[in-house]
Amino acid sequence: MQAIHFDADPKLLTFIQQKMDKLDTFYDKITSGEVFLKLDKSDNAKLHTKLLEVKIYVPGGTMFVREQGTTFEEATDLAIDTLKMQVKKFKDKRNKARAPKPVDGVLQTDEVAVITEDIED
Repeated sequence: MQAIHFDADPKLLTFIQQKMDKLDTFYDKITSGEVFLKLDKSDNAKLHTKLLEVKIYVPGGTMFVREQGTTFEEATDLAIDTLKMQVKKFKDKRNKARAPKPVDGVLQTDEVAVITEDIED
């Protein structure tokens, strides 16, 4: 986690880490991730908009989300919701790619059927 041009509170970093750890429940092959915290300084606003960028690495791909909110906690919740959808979609795509494909309407599997006949003497 990197706070750009400010020092982040340890409670905030712990909050973000706990939320990120929950993504493992949706896809356990996440290898690493990066979180960037930024303050968006507008000229006419007294309050700074909080920007949160998250990049997650998985085998075969990368997921990225950028969210903003009035607090970093709000931006984190929005980012986690978006990442959950991305992770689920990625996982579904991988599972569909590995699933056996039907040929002529018949699902092909690796199973072998054994047919026996009763022979009368």
